[in-house]
Amino acid sequence: MNRRSSHVVARAAVAVVVLLGSLGLVTYRQGRALEALAELDRVRAERGVVISERADLERRVQVLESRSRVVPEARRRLDMKTPDATEIVYLPGEAP
Repeated sequence: MNRRSSHVVARAAVAVVVLLGSLGLVTYRQGRALEALAELDRVRAERGVVISERADLERRVQVLESRSRVVPEARRRLDMKTPDATEIVYLPGEAP
């Protein structure tokens, strides 16, 4: 082989190595992107579950704080009753 053809072979070898390296880098980046997308999907699904749980808890708090639940519980647990008009005392003062 003469000197010129050895330079062509060397350049071709370098070009093949660079091409394979570039393809490997693209494959690596796409793999990382797919992993990131899978993690994003997992986090979105988890967020949906947490939002649903929060809505359920807020509904439960509303039920537990409702007058229709508090009054019977106050009567049962604390022997409380709704006051008669004669038992209500209004104190003077400023409105908050």
